[in-house]
Amino acid sequence: MITPPHDIVFLTSEIYPFSKSGGLADVMGILPLTLSRMGVRVAVITPFYGRLSTGHYPVHLVQENCPVGYPWADTTADIYLADYHGLPVYFIERGEYFDRRQYYCTHKGDYFDNCERFIFFCRAALAAIRHMDMGARIVHAQDWHAGLAMAYLAFWRRIDPFWAGVRTVMSIHNLAYQGRFSYRLFEQSGLPLDAWNMEGVEFYNSFNLLKAGIAYADKITTVSPSYAAEIMTPEFGCGLEGILTRRKADLIGILNGADYSIWSPENDEVLECTYSADKPEGKENCKKHLMGMLGLSPDLAERPLLGFIGRLRGQKGIDIVLEIIPELMKLDVGLVVLGEGRAEFEAMLMSIMEDYPGRIVGIIGYTEEMSHLIQAGADIFLMPSRYEPCGLTQMYSLSYGTPPVATAVGGLRDTITPYPGSGANGFIFADPTPEALLATVRKAVQVWEDRNAWREVQVSAMQTRFSWENSARKYMDVYTSLHGDLLDTWRIL
Repeated sequence: MITPPHDIVFLTSEIYPFSKSGGLADVMGILPLTLSRMGVRVAVITPFYGRLSTGHYPVHLVQENCPVGYPWADTTADIYLADYHGLPVYFIERGEYFDRRQYYCTHKGDYFDNCERFIFFCRAALAAIRHMDMGARIVHAQDWHAGLAMAYLAFWRRIDPFWAGVRTVMSIHNLAYQGRFSYRLFEQSGLPLDAWNMEGVEFYNSFNLLKAGIAYADKITTVSPSYAAEIMTPEFGCGLEGILTRRKADLIGILNGADYSIWSPENDEVLECTYSADKPEGKENCKKHLMGMLGLSPDLAERPLLGFIGRLRGQKGIDIVLEIIPELMKLDVGLVVLGEGRAEFEAMLMSIMEDYPGRIVGIIGYTEEMSHLIQAGADIFLMPSRYEPCGLTQMYSLSYGTPPVATAVGGLRDTITPYPGSGANGFIFADPTPEALLATVRKAVQVWEDRNAWREVQVSAMQTRFSWENSARKYMDVYTSLHGDLLDTWRIL
């Protein structure tokens, strides 16, 4: 089958609106689309999950029985295609690997065969590029699930002319998730024994799929400049700081953007009332609507309402929030938490709700609708992360005029201008401790009580923009550093 040329092909385990468990899906739902609209010939390859959301984008079969050869010589995959606003999105279908209710795990833990699943995905994606003649010049892998593709191509292009001109980019969205498995699975991966060393896929006698991507990609990107610097240190490097430092010349931090066609209070169809920096009155109505929906005390209409949206895990600092609840309540504030994660944090949140009825609401799980309602209805957004590669929710909170209180790490440092100061749009603290968070919330509440000062912070927040077009141009710079002739091709388009 002959397909139109796709100069850049993204490999990703998630892409919104078809699949989503976190920020990776949001990025993949807008970055390739932005590049496509700027004239770049781009496509995406992703798994065909059992819980795939096709919505208004019909999916149809375009390649049946595409040969993959993993784990057996005659193993194949079916390839499906959706047109997502002009962006081709290809889906790798193989029921025993992807036809499951969840993407990576159940409440009992990770799927036992995750390594095999994503070895298959990488090999099937590359098989699709070849057998469908996609014409890829650059393969751009996202996180550990696609990292092995970088290693396969590094070895294959030495011996196979088809891959000789293909260059690779590896994006790290969260270094903490690396895809570490046993040596036995390396033996079955199809990589040569030459790859098993500390400069390759080996990581303290384990098979590390993200490290494979870092070791063998031509260029490496992360999702913010600050995170790119942080991951070369022992504090944030998760054991990979050594190889990342050795690859420093090829490591680039590019800040994510925000999709304001979805995350803007001016055109958000989920909200009770829309509003803007020039016409902010609707935000108060959004707060009243959220309070009524969640059964919060009417008294909170005259006090700050805090919001937290994120995984209930140590990375996001939910334990720090829960620890200071008694002191927060002394500030006469309310709190809404949306998320799911560790059972102990979920249980603590439910218990605390009983202690402070009408003041605290915890919602276990995640829906896009509730996330929008909290961003619009809260006054202050909490993001006390211990590390944050980029963060998107603080970008959304800024857009909705809900100034964040956040730790000065990673992308939070790159996106929040701290109060006091020119152009302040939020509040920053250095150390992820209960004391530091509480002190900074107190400061934010004091500013909230000064309506003129708070209005200035709100307006600065809502006027802050993180354009995906700017980010896309920086990715284009990465691509053209590997294939300089691509720029001429895109200019022609």
